[in-house]
Amino acid sequence: MQKQCQDNYWTTFKTFGEMHSFHEQQAKESQWHRCKVSDLHVEPLDQKSPLFGNTAAFALGTSSEAIADTAKHLGLAISVDGQMYPVRGTAYKSLLDRAKISGSVLPKLSRDKLARTLNDCLELFSSEALVLIRDEKVSAAHSGDPTDYSVLPIDQLLDVLESKLQARFPGAEFESGYCDHALASASWTMPAQKDDLLGAYEKMLASSGKAKMAAKLVPGIRFITSDTGIASAKVSALLMGTQYPIHIGSCVAVDHRHQTTVGDFEASLDQLFAQFADSVKQLQHLLEIPLDYPVNAMTRVCKKLALPKKAAVEAIAMFEMAYGGGAATAHDVFMAMQEIPCILKSSNTPESKMLSVEENLARALTLRWSDYDLAKAVNY
Repeated sequence: MQKQCQDNYWTTFKTFGEMHSFHEQQAKESQWHRCKVSDLHVEPLDQKSPLFGNTAAFALGTSSEAIADTAKHLGLAISVDGQMYPVRGTAYKSLLDRAKISGSVLPKLSRDKLARTLNDCLELFSSEALVLIRDEKVSAAHSGDPTDYSVLPIDQLLDVLESKLQARFPGAEFESGYCDHALASASWTMPAQKDDLLGAYEKMLASSGKAKMAAKLVPGIRFITSDTGIASAKVSALLMGTQYPIHIGSCVAVDHRHQTTVGDFEASLDQLFAQFADSVKQLQHLLEIPLDYPVNAMTRVCKKLALPKKAAVEAIAMFEMAYGGGAATAHDVFMAMQEIPCILKSSNTPESKMLSVEENLARALTLRWSDYDLAKAVNY
């Protein structure tokens, strides 16, 4: 069984209350330390390190499991305000940012050399760092300048989102929640608003012979945020009821920058809710775009959106088998592209990558499809 201190830990939630309680407790136990970048000191923490197995060298409450797990992953420890902590993989990029270094060669260095390199650079800077200590490890080392990083507590974001959602879409139902050390996400459906938001689209689907698909669809939203610099606090419009949720383009995002607050996030939700119907109309419009060369169009669009090649090629082959050489609409191709996240999910693709792929897929709604509907075949 995974322990919460381990880098690969993740969990899911079946109810809003369960997810909110988890993040409320996490907020209470997390520590945000502001200190000088030059005061940070990195040590190697691989199995050859003197620190390995020496729990007494670490801050009170650091377990042997957290130390051993770090040795298997990033292999670094860091001193913050005189206390030593293992470093989680989620903190690596922000630690490099504080040292103002980058490069693909760095991870190839021995942990001892990497630690020395980081220390040589960190000690040059008198700027401040904002260090997040969570579940026994340093999880991030953000800039300490309030204009560069703003803390947006996840439990408070969830509070305002649930309240705003119920006020705008009464009867909204919590679908599922997810959390790992990099990000948190949750989705809701709005079954009571199905007719209002999807009525015209459903009628067009039915007239195109897709009544079964229309019956399954339910409007929804997804919330994503991160305390470790992976994502802004964002909410996206979804269609639920298919094998995998479909992003339909509309999204609002509040960056963890420029002294933003939970109030800024709350205000942005009005924009998303107002745009939801327009996002459905964009999807509906795809039904009116005929394609003479749909397989070629799908291939070109997948390349344009930089979708994962192996999964995209598999989805294109499935679509080609289903449609043969016949004509199709841009809507048919867009729906066929939704197989890509399903394929990725079956191969245990990390959640952060899945979310990125879904957002890229939504960009297809705004493309000029005639630019991709060409007779000349294209290799992915």
